Amino acid sequence: MTTSSKSIGNWLADFEREAFRLETLDDYSKSGGVEAYQAFLAGEPQPESYRTAGWITTVGNAVRSGKRIYRVHVLARPLTDYLRFELSWGYRRNMTAGEEFYILDTTVQGNPIADAPDFWMFDERAVGTMSYTQDGRYTGSEFVGENRLPDFLMFRDKAMEHAVPFAEWWSKYGE
Repeated sequence: MTTSSKSIGNWLADFEREAFRLETLDDYSKSGGVEAYQAFLAGEPQPESYRTAGWITTVGNAVRSGKRIYRVHVLARPLTDYLRFELSWGYRRNMTAGEEFYILDTTVQGNPIADAPDFWMFDERAVGTMSYTQDGRYTGSEFVGENRLPDFLMFRDKAMEHAVPFAEWWSKYGE
């Protein structure tokens, strides 16, 4: 594990094997895609800038080179407006580039990782925890020390153990 001066963006650009993301919030509406979220709420079509966002290129390039980008979102139904947007527009869009999504639905089961923060993990050696305000505004990230790696590996493994593939979950609960 490293606590180098690399940012989350740097790691996303040059990880070697896999990038894992754990999402635990119901609202990231002030952290990106704000224009698209407003269009979604208004019943308008996806803005072109959203459909062709740089993230699609990042994911596509990584997947084509044999890397894996995957995430688990911990959530409960009924979905917030933001989650309906993220899942129906964002996840479905990103899947076309090869990103993998899983849902850990806590509606009828306890959350096995209730104390887990939002984070990115790169190549099972670097973990950046993510911080947000109550209204979904990203405020920064902090890379944790090597001594915390086992905790984050456990969070990832438990999340994957209890999650289902997004497409399977969406076919039952999607709106």
